[in-house]
Amino acid sequence: MEKSNQKITTFLMFSGQAEEAMNFYTSLFDHSEILTIKRYGPGEVGPEGSVLHATFSLHGQVFMCIDSYVKHDFTFTPAISLYVTCDSEEEIERVYEKLAQDGKVFMPLAAYPFSEKFGWVGDRFGVTWQLTLVKN
Repeated sequence: MEKSNQKITTFLMFSGQAEEAMNFYTSLFDHSEILTIKRYGPGEVGPEGSVLHATFSLHGQVFMCIDSYVKHDFTFTPAISLYVTCDSEEEIERVYEKLAQDGKVFMPLAAYPFSEKFGWVGDRFGVTWQLTLVKN
């Protein structure tokens, strides 16, 4: 994949699960891949092998992530989420089910006044997703 000229990139900070999260997310969406991974080496400030910096793409949208070696009093919040338009019933149901597994459901997958089918979940890593069905 060509290097992105994207000026604004979503940046996700994990505490030891960055690679697991990237592998999970790229398995959910077509045209997705891990682009780069730089790991902490022996004797560096972060745990050896954890993600110093990585980039991945989900259906062409580029994201960055790290494993923070610093313990913080905060994590992801539902006040910001990744909004995904799904093209088929199969896609929205499959992605919703996998994201909701071991996560938290904010709005169950259902019909709402603003969408024929919509769901809002926090995944097992704490990242929040809104999924909507858009039929062409």
